[in-house]
Amino acid sequence: MEKFASWTGFFNDTIYTWILIPLLLIVGVLYTVQLKCGQFTHLKHVLKLLTEPAKEQQNGEKGISPFKAFTISAASHIGTGNIVGVAGAIAAGGPGAVFWMWVIALIGGASSFVENTLGQIFKEKNSDGTFRGGPAYYMTHALGLPKLGIVFSIVISVVYGFMFNSIQANTIASAFSNSYGVKEYVVGAVLIVVVALVIFGGVRRIADVTSLLVPFMAIAYMGLALLIIFKNITLVPSMFAIIFRSAFSLQAVAGGTLGAAILNGVRRGLFSNEAGMGAVPNASSTADVTHPAKQGLIQALGVYMDTILVCSATAFIIILAGQEVYMDPNLKGIAITQTALAHEVGPWAHTFLTFCVLMFAFSSVIGNYYYGENNIQHLGWGKTALNFYRVLVLGMVFVGCVADFSIVWDTGDIFMGIMATINLVVLIKLGKIAIEAYQDYFSQLKSGKEPEFHISNLKTLKGLEDKIGCWKK
Repeated sequence: MEKFASWTGFFNDTIYTWILIPLLLIVGVLYTVQLKCGQFTHLKHVLKLLTEPAKEQQNGEKGISPFKAFTISAASHIGTGNIVGVAGAIAAGGPGAVFWMWVIALIGGASSFVENTLGQIFKEKNSDGTFRGGPAYYMTHALGLPKLGIVFSIVISVVYGFMFNSIQANTIASAFSNSYGVKEYVVGAVLIVVVALVIFGGVRRIADVTSLLVPFMAIAYMGLALLIIFKNITLVPSMFAIIFRSAFSLQAVAGGTLGAAILNGVRRGLFSNEAGMGAVPNASSTADVTHPAKQGLIQALGVYMDTILVCSATAFIIILAGQEVYMDPNLKGIAITQTALAHEVGPWAHTFLTFCVLMFAFSSVIGNYYYGENNIQHLGWGKTALNFYRVLVLGMVFVGCVADFSIVWDTGDIFMGIMATINLVVLIKLGKIAIEAYQDYFSQLKSGKEPEFHISNLKTLKGLEDKIGCWKK
């Protein structure tokens, strides 16, 4: 077992440090240049797009709105990593890791725009009027590689539906066991009932739940962070000074090196918002919009909400608590955040964080599950297979509550790394389609039109007209 854990750790370090992170950076910079930083210069316009109704709703048919599709993806990637992962990044790389986390989020928005716009262009329509799409769909339709799409669908269904959901469930059970002494199997039994009520309702119920849960949990957590910031307002300038000094000094403030600050900040930024990794388009493709670039821009906003807002909130809480907290060798992961919160607001912070973990992890279970459902549908195995998949997901949620899944987490990271690498290579090949869609969208907007997508407007889609059935008039 120890030998296996050592091997997976080595393999993860190799994949992420020498393959995945460089690829993510290359793709992010490449499309930031081609978009001319448009992924973050149009944020005011994007906020207006979030309030638009689903396109089909205007014609009496009910679709998934851009906001609800956005919350499905946010439910998945705004998880316990925003609490635990940020604490670990600061402990390992110092406060400077936060700066590099911001940098990678800014360029990650471009990768997110490209993959989510592609997901929208090559999505398919369900019999009930909703949509489904994602990397497996644009690998099949745009690249003409259905076997690659099948491999991607199987990997993401297993990694997110089984492995990552078991870890999220384990986090919930551990939090309630440690805080209130509730038995893990009791937490597991309650959790699978609640999760079943949501996932057996299909994408509409998932969207309805996440559209209520995500704003609530984000506002609650951000509200406490703002309270702590205002309480320590005189320390805020020095907090930012520590972040920037640590980001560029050869010796990081917390005792790590400059390389540790960069590596940990980059990893946390990349893996918290999942930009370019092939997961989010599975949710964003459900949106019913008039132009694919709309949802691409909205999902770029999701990168900033996750990393610039939620991850930064955790970072500020920890740094304001002082070096004695994030440099304490006896504190790891969530214990760092707990101690920092207790330092600022008292012992009730422990209870607050327990319920934050519950909301963040539960929303991730739902969002992760939908990634799997979407890809099971792509495989075309039918309703029986989908229901069987749902039962297996519930089983893994329960097992995750009562078992130690550290090795499953490491194994899941390996497969996610492989999945993300495949998607990033595909984005390099197909990104020109999304860039042309971006140009078409803003060209229509500047001419005073309400942008609508027409296949004939994009030269890069020549020869692919038959693969984009849901956009045909």
